[in-house]
Amino acid sequence: MARPKKHRRIDCDPMSYYFKPAGVPLGHLEEVTLEDDELEAIRLGDMLNLSQEEAAEKMKISRATFGRIVNLAHLKIADSIINGKAIKISAEPNEAANGLFYSCGKCGLKLRMKHRRQFSNCPKCSG
Repeated sequence: MARPKKHRRIDCDPMSYYFKPAGVPLGHLEEVTLEDDELEAIRLGDMLNLSQEEAAEKMKISRATFGRIVNLAHLKIADSIINGKAIKISAEPNEAANGLFYSCGKCGLKLRMKHRRQFSNCPKCSG
């Protein structure tokens, strides 16, 4: 039996939870799931350019575990780009910790909201 997964600190709050190749209907695509710890490893290692030691410390895991997680994430992303697969991010929005986002379909404005019904119309274009 495998060991239970340890709690990992995840501070990533993505603006989107799904990416797919343009012009291809979703029903025709294979899907790759990027787990929340894999997304956090990409954020810390690639976006914030932290060393594996620093990133592992922030996630409260060992450097070796961080290395395995980030390598798996890179493999999934490369597979999706090269083979035209959709990427689903498994992390669910945590309203209490991360807040909610408002996205205007008319002008594209994206804002963090404090509560679900903060905006009835877009503050920028009134759309």
